[in-house]
Amino acid sequence: MSTPSEDGLSVIMSERRQLINLGYRLLGSLADAEDVVQETYARWYAMSPQQQDAIDSPGAWLMKVASRICLDLLGSARVRRERYVGEWIPEPVPDGTDWITGRSGGTTADPADRVTLDESVNMAFLVVLESMTPAERVAFILHDVFRYPFAEVAEIVGRTPAACRQLASSARARIRQTQAPAAPTARQATIVRDFKLAWEAKDIEALLGLLDPDATAISDGGGLVNAQLHPIHGNTEIAHGLITVTNALEITLLERTVNGQPGLIAQQEGITHTVIAFEITNNKIKHLWAIRNPEKLRPWTPQTQHPPTH
Repeated sequence: MSTPSEDGLSVIMSERRQLINLGYRLLGSLADAEDVVQETYARWYAMSPQQQDAIDSPGAWLMKVASRICLDLLGSARVRRERYVGEWIPEPVPDGTDWITGRSGGTTADPADRVTLDESVNMAFLVVLESMTPAERVAFILHDVFRYPFAEVAEIVGRTPAACRQLASSARARIRQTQAPAAPTARQATIVRDFKLAWEAKDIEALLGLLDPDATAISDGGGLVNAQLHPIHGNTEIAHGLITVTNALEITLLERTVNGQPGLIAQQEGITHTVIAFEITNNKIKHLWAIRNPEKLRPWTPQTQHPPTH
């Protein structure tokens, strides 16, 4: 039979997945989210048993502390991003089934680390979040995604409930202005597959037909690997750039779920070196994000240890 302390530990640790989900949406980085969770638990265990017992809802306390840590990190993130080499793209996450128990042949990853995949983690959504102020982002995510009442959001953000309501409203308007309705997932998968085939065949005309004339491609190498330092605009420039890559490197393209949507990974000798996410609107690829920074590809390494067989 478990002791009260064991029961308490079970309750505390059961919040881990929720905290990871919160931290990833707020920071756009699994690595940073994990650091936030570690710091949150450290603060919990720094309290005496009496102090812990005085907290009515340990789960709510953990979420509040984690949110405040994220808010502080978002405040300093802008300074860090100014020093970042090239473009910064949120860290991509694989489909949970692939990551935990799927094609990789299984890993020892903690299922609590899985980010629940929904529309609030697709790459286009996360990129829009990056344009928000820290307070906007926290108010919006806590209220619209995690369904926190504005009175509780206000305690975390340090504003009035009315001010938090306005912050979330402003964030919501920004998303409406910048995000067109996404194509159905099955349609997206078909377009991504056609894009893969056209790229492999070095078929310029097919690539031009799949890319929106005003499409934008962004790469993130973090200064650690070769990557375009600035966005590439226009379907012609992007298509020719893709062909240049395949002419210079022997790569294998594989279809994968990236942040809950159809995407691609590029491998060399079984090692994933690029994860590509797409925004598809009106049956055309509007945005293409290529994450090459190896520090952001840690969750993808299990997939490369046991390459899928077909």
